[in-house]
Amino acid sequence: MDRKTYKKKSKGRKLRKRFLIILLPLLLVGFIAIGYSVSLYVKAQDVANESYEEVQNSDKRDEVVDPNVDHVSILFLGVDESDKRKNASGFEGGASRSDAMILATLNNDDKSVKLTSIPRDTLAYIPEVGIEDKINHAHAFGGPKASMETVEGLLDVPVDYYVRMNFYAFIDVVEALNGVEVEVPFDMEEMNSDDSTNAISLKEGRQLLNGEEALAFARSRSYDSDVARGGRQLEVMEAILDRSTSVGSISKYSDVIEAIGNNMKTNMKFEDMRSFISYATNSDLKVDMQTLEGEAVTYNGIYYYEAYEEELANLRADLQEHLGMSDPNGTPEAEGSQHPAVENTEEPEW
Repeated sequence: MDRKTYKKKSKGRKLRKRFLIILLPLLLVGFIAIGYSVSLYVKAQDVANESYEEVQNSDKRDEVVDPNVDHVSILFLGVDESDKRKNASGFEGGASRSDAMILATLNNDDKSVKLTSIPRDTLAYIPEVGIEDKINHAHAFGGPKASMETVEGLLDVPVDYYVRMNFYAFIDVVEALNGVEVEVPFDMEEMNSDDSTNAISLKEGRQLLNGEEALAFARSRSYDSDVARGGRQLEVMEAILDRSTSVGSISKYSDVIEAIGNNMKTNMKFEDMRSFISYATNSDLKVDMQTLEGEAVTYNGIYYYEAYEEELANLRADLQEHLGMSDPNGTPEAEGSQHPAVENTEEPEW
């Protein structure tokens, strides 16, 4: 077994702005729902209704949660869809893999939020197919429900809601805002949305990116790492947020809402989304961001990211407490954690 230990990084930063970044699809809808105009309110409601996709309630819940009064969790899935990815070896004609996965837990008593980033290559048991594999493959095997069940097994907490955003929302939203400004850390040659090689050329430095360039910037992982890639994705979302909240962009909200709606699916209804406005408008909002810590491993010649056992146990206990769950007197290991033969699914290095 080849092992390379990742340097542990503290992610416990209280970042109100980062919370807004992650919840951009919801908060733009909720933000418009509060004011500006009746027409935008109706459009936001229509978008929410069209994006709704029912999913069975979590087996870890005895009753259906009410986000107005209960502590809840939301799984954010970023998917990178194209014909090439959909038809990759082992996934022909199936759903796409998730390229970004963040679990948000929201405590309604103190209006605090914990954002847990789960690396896309994390080794996890996938109930949908009964094997251990990279956690981002769960979505390809069974869509959002399979991803939710896999995260529930890994972190031992209920996943109440999901929000799935196609990364091509980056293109549509950025174009609606006439571009976003980011800091390009080095020269890049990347594929475009049609996967044409070296179609996007970016030079080092701060600059205004169009939609295609923003997508290439956000999804590149050829030059550094998945951790750095996640940072670029957050930077694009932050730039989108900054641009969308500027006075000059208010007139473009209709286009932004439409762009989000065309690329979002969720099991939240419009009234559920509106309930989260109380978090965003709370001046005492506390946000902690953390990453599932682990190390690189190789099984059967395939690279995985494996969570440290002690860190995983501590993370489970922390999230359970945040959701107000009773202490289970020792968190049990997640199902399938004894490393049965993992699925030897090759994955292209996009």
